[in-house]
Amino acid sequence: MSDKPSVLFVCVHNAGRSQMAAGWLRHLAGDTVEVRSAGSAPADQVNPAAVEAMREVGIDITDQTPKLLEYETAESSDVIVTMGCGDACPVFPGKRYEDWKLEDPAGKGVDAVRPIRDEIRSRVEQLLTELRPTA
Repeated sequence: MSDKPSVLFVCVHNAGRSQMAAGWLRHLAGDTVEVRSAGSAPADQVNPAAVEAMREVGIDITDQTPKLLEYETAESSDVIVTMGCGDACPVFPGKRYEDWKLEDPAGKGVDAVRPIRDEIRSRVEQLLTELRPTA
């Protein structure tokens, strides 16, 4: 891993879980980690309930758009965190993979998304301590 590790968050639609995880990591790590997110079947827009839930904790993800998972992006990432993208996620030898089992926020209101947001924060904080053990 380089001095600035890259983390790719992947879910099916790249509209909820992966966007919230990327938002948390950008917020908590600043420019010390390259943050990426993508989906195997990206939605047209980020989930409005995810946007609102993140806004409540002072993180703005309104400028994000769902992106298609590209082979090159995954191949050049140090850590790949999957969140329900199934077999669509490519596997590369030597990469660190984590599969986070999280409820899908699709179709849910902000009240249901808050606990998902908070669980993602806990996992991102743990990941960050592993990426930057001396920080």
